[in-house]
Amino acid sequence: MRLSHFKLMTTALLIMAASTLCAETKGDSILVSDTTNHFNRYDKRIHRYRAQWENLIPTQHIMQFAGNMGLMSVGIGWDYGRHCQWETHFLIGLVPKYDSDHVKITFTLKQNFIPWSVTLNDGWSFEPLECGLYFNSVLGSDFWSKQPTKYNSGYYPFSTRFRPNVFLGQRITKEIPHNTRRYIKSITAFYELSTCDIYFMPFFRNGNARFWDVFGLSLGLKFQLL
Repeated sequence: MRLSHFKLMTTALLIMAASTLCAETKGDSILVSDTTNHFNRYDKRIHRYRAQWENLIPTQHIMQFAGNMGLMSVGIGWDYGRHCQWETHFLIGLVPKYDSDHVKITFTLKQNFIPWSVTLNDGWSFEPLECGLYFNSVLGSDFWSKQPTKYNSGYYPFSTRFRPNVFLGQRITKEIPHNTRRYIKSITAFYELSTCDIYFMPFFRNGNARFWDVFGLSLGLKFQLL
């Protein structure tokens, strides 16, 4: 074999090897790219899944005194919306037995709306309007959702177990400084004037009910978590 022929064969083999290597490298690149895209889609899906569960973590703790939901109620809450102007609270309350035979437990589902907030000095803010509604239920055999047959039809037009309430109120908030925060971002004190169907009915029927016969006052504290 001549030297020139050997050089030609060697050159051809090198070209073929280089072509094969480029093809394999290109295939690996496509595989890596597909794998990367696959893991990107997977990561995004897992992130959305975790974010949905994280939304269920409460962001607030609430204590409320009176308000047709028990002498004292405690619960958890969530804030959301563009400016966190919406809140949902779930509270468990306690009604002392007073003249009855036993203590009663109440459950309340509450929806708040805070249209705006006024920023003050030194970490204080004022919310001149808070409004919303809540539904309250009392546990106990003395309360019923449907009128017992022993009463005449229409004698009790409303359920005594479930109470719809509406309210108006105001709040003032103190933000905890960053260097002293542990678990609480801010503390809010509020008051609410609320009424329900049973309280409002005397005013609706005869119009001579007193203010405090129609409306009830409640006081509370809200702890905003980090």
